[in-house]
Amino acid sequence: MANIKSAKKRISVIEKKTLRNKMIKSKVKTCVKKVEAAIAQNDKEAANAALQVAISEISKATSKGIYHKNTSARKISRLTKAVNKIA
Repeated sequence: MANIKSAKKRISVIEKKTLRNKMIKSKVKTCVKKVEAAIAQNDKEAANAALQVAISEISKATSKGIYHKNTSARKISRLTKAVNKIA
């Protein structure tokens, strides 16, 4: 355990940031799962609607520094390709 006041503060700040990052990543994962579920049911309209929400959440996470920009681009690209494959 840290003895120095600034080190104690850093620990508490890191805990808060970690919690925030987990919440946002969890939200993104939930949105991605909704898109994948719609794809599995071959529901193009629901998939497109869920895709827009997922893209928005992924972009927000990227702007907050939780995902690298290439990671978010890859996730968005793969989801979009999957939705576009639905007949």
